[in-house]
Amino acid sequence: MSDKFRVLISDEMSPRAAEILAASPAVEVDVRFGLTAGDLLAAIAGFDGLLVRSRSKATAAVIEAGVRLKIIGRAGIGVDNIDVAAASRRGIIVENAPSGNAVTTAEHALCLLLSLARHIPQATASMKAGKWEKNKFSGTEIMGKTLGVVGLGNIGRIAADRARGLQMKVLAYDPFIGREAAARLGVELVDLDDLLSRADFITIHTPLTAETKGLIGAAALARMKRGALVVNAARGGLVDEEALVAALDSGHIAGAALDVFVEEPPPAGSKLVAHPRVICTPHLGASTEEAQEKVAIEVAEQIVAFAERGEVRNAVNAAALAPEVRDQLAPWLDLCQKLGSLVGQLAMPRGGSGEAFVDKLA
Repeated sequence: MSDKFRVLISDEMSPRAAEILAASPAVEVDVRFGLTAGDLLAAIAGFDGLLVRSRSKATAAVIEAGVRLKIIGRAGIGVDNIDVAAASRRGIIVENAPSGNAVTTAEHALCLLLSLARHIPQATASMKAGKWEKNKFSGTEIMGKTLGVVGLGNIGRIAADRARGLQMKVLAYDPFIGREAAARLGVELVDLDDLLSRADFITIHTPLTAETKGLIGAAALARMKRGALVVNAARGGLVDEEALVAALDSGHIAGAALDVFVEEPPPAGSKLVAHPRVICTPHLGASTEEAQEKVAIEVAEQIVAFAERGEVRNAVNAAALAPEVRDQLAPWLDLCQKLGSLVGQLAMPRGGSGEAFVDKLA
């Protein structure tokens, strides 16, 4: 068996990823698009690294079967298709590519906002139907209006910057950003209630976690200005879809633009998709040639750095260390690993549970 660091690419992505991996003398790459869940489960035992987009599912079963697995790379931001907890239990690094599609996704969110404000999809459909309904589609000017950005990560910051270029006033909510950092971005940092009550338009750019699920629910929608517009190009589940339909039906929310949904694709007959005040796209936020190449390059370079130097970048389940710090800690980490192995062996003597030994250690 090869002593190289073997990496499996199981999802279609820019060929640049395979090229970068193949160029490393430390890496052997195997490209297998279209693997079924069973195929991936059977194949993973022979690989040290796995590179995916969104189709392949790195489930707990796949992770347990990956006896050599050390790193999983996601060519994109979200890691919904990777069981991060199972990977962490096995000591497997999970890395994403947080910056490669940031510009593309931010641009898409603003495209949705402008299209929503000016009824562009509805007017296009009307004209294609042979109509000329000029008075029906009077829109809203965005200059001078207030945009509320929920989440000031890579994408939210770009959206805020572009909105300022359109001469909008930008409010932002992010519990992990300080006021000084927000001020440097030219935005006003506020709490969520303040943002909801003051913003004319709201765009959401947070990850989907237990804490953010349903963040924009019935109560949040009720606190918004009457006639506000809502954009979600981040993750399905951040917005309570039933509550949004109710707010649209009542007229309290004037319109919504959505690129993501709780269930993708949405079920047939979805009230949300069919709603006349909703415009939507099929999760196109990162769907540009430029973005797909960028994320493929970014995550491939990260895997090469790990394979060649043990360098961890953009890990979602481990702290990243600068190379010089890692080099200083390396002898101690090696010692800790050996001590842990020793304790593990001593704590489980043949024929016993090891409980007495653990009690002595305590």
